[in-house]
Amino acid sequence: MFETADLLLALAILIGATLYSSVGHGGSSAYIAIMALFGVPAATMRPTALVLNLIVSSLASVRYVRAGQFRWRTLWPFLLGAMPMAFVGGGIVLPGHVYRPLLGAVLWLSAARLLWPRELKAVRHWRDPAIPAAIAAGAGIGLLSGLTGTGGGIFLSPLLLFMAWSEPKAASGVAAVFILANSASGLLGNLASLQELPATLPLFAGAARVGGLVGTALGIRLPVKLVLRSLALVLLVAGAKLIGVY
Repeated sequence: MFETADLLLALAILIGATLYSSVGHGGSSAYIAIMALFGVPAATMRPTALVLNLIVSSLASVRYVRAGQFRWRTLWPFLLGAMPMAFVGGGIVLPGHVYRPLLGAVLWLSAARLLWPRELKAVRHWRDPAIPAAIAAGAGIGLLSGLTGTGGGIFLSPLLLFMAWSEPKAASGVAAVFILANSASGLLGNLASLQELPATLPLFAGAARVGGLVGTALGIRLPVKLVLRSLALVLLVAGAKLIGVY
């Protein structure tokens, strides 16, 4: 039998997965924040979040690709730069009081731009990124995702939209596949951490899957404006996590 705290944690994971998957994200930053609030040991949080990230992002990847909301040409240069740098970032330890608030502030600024009344150029006119620029950007995102222990979607999605490198719906699919690859890379880079997975993982995985099913169904059908608003909310939550608001 599961304890009440386990069921409440699973419910919170379900809600987080629903919100994040609606914009193509796996939700690792939300899971880490939720587990921290419930007092889950630090050694358990990261591998658990990555496993849940894999579940949600794999589901999101399949559904967005099938819905035609994905472009391989947009994705592959970012992956080429990101995956090796994610390993590098995972091995770097920087003072948390320096880089986490800085990254959180960047996410908040990105959210503010998404909430700004002026329409983003990507909604009407977009183009595939130049390959060298995308590889370089991917390397930076991979480094950031390694440093923060996330899949990197919170950095990739706003970049795609601000640079008009993808229309909003396809950006969700590109982010989903990107997060799937980066999360798998993160787990492969530290397989020993899997021994810290909790006995309640099947419960949490089931909750994440349900949330992913609901969120991706919503994301595929939501109007572009609501997708952008949802992404802004995700960035605000992730920024608050990095800054340490909760």
